[in-house]
Amino acid sequence: MQSLIGTGVALVTPFKKDFSIDFEALQRIVNFSIDGGVDYLVVMGTTAENATLTQVEKEQVINAVIDINKGRLPLVLGVGGNNTMQIVEELKTRDFSAFDAILSVSPYYNKPTQEGIYQHFKAIAEASPIPVILYNVPGRTASNMLPATVIRLAKDFSNVVAIKEAAGDMAQAMQLIKNAPKDFLVISGDDMIALPIVLAGGAGVISVIGQGFPKEFSEMIRLGLNKKVSEAFKTQYFLSDCIDMIFEQGNPAGIKQIFQALGIAENTVRLPLVSVDDSLAKRLNEFVQHSIKVEQD
Repeated sequence: MQSLIGTGVALVTPFKKDFSIDFEALQRIVNFSIDGGVDYLVVMGTTAENATLTQVEKEQVINAVIDINKGRLPLVLGVGGNNTMQIVEELKTRDFSAFDAILSVSPYYNKPTQEGIYQHFKAIAEASPIPVILYNVPGRTASNMLPATVIRLAKDFSNVVAIKEAAGDMAQAMQLIKNAPKDFLVISGDDMIALPIVLAGGAGVISVIGQGFPKEFSEMIRLGLNKKVSEAFKTQYFLSDCIDMIFEQGNPAGIKQIFQALGIAENTVRLPLVSVDDSLAKRLNEFVQHSIKVEQD
């Protein structure tokens, strides 16, 4: 799918100081990403803090992003969880007309076997009216979706078109790129190794930092896709310290501090997450100021 090549960003849900959703800030974030040159938007990924949103709030955010986007970029909707029957029911009843694909995380907490993971996504693939992006993030799910399982799904279901691979394992990503069907996309789910994955043959990234630095990060990925290696790595090394910092005290606390420093949104997160501490906030603010100065120079 051409619409999934390049830089997607996993949008945050901005909150006001009273923890209510800040829809004006959401509009600024979406427009900032689009104006910065990202290629598509991911709505209701885990970075959206969807675990702490009510069902009504989720629908409000989804509808708001559709309205703000106004068809400018492809949209991907997060539809995943560890209750297979519930996901299948949502896939059969939701209107997906505004979306190009769904992003579905491998089941967390239950710790299924590889066969259980396969059967979970088999049910999703059979129910989904639009293409499916698998999402492997062992650090959060407590189980690793192995390349053999991914490739089996890709071969068995034509609508399983991609994987967001966030195991942080370059060798595993390369195995996927090497052995997956020709048109299957391996998308990095890890900002730090997104460029190496692209250079190895990956299709791009679904990024967190990309919404804070959309111009720089999306251009880096474009350079990587065009095999302009030295130019791409200049940006990689410029952003690498910030990439480490935004995940230092949890996601999306770090990227929300970036938005506060940019004057786009508050740094508020909902419990059990807490905002970054003063020390990290200071370092992130300094990086933002430095990046603004570099761009002006």
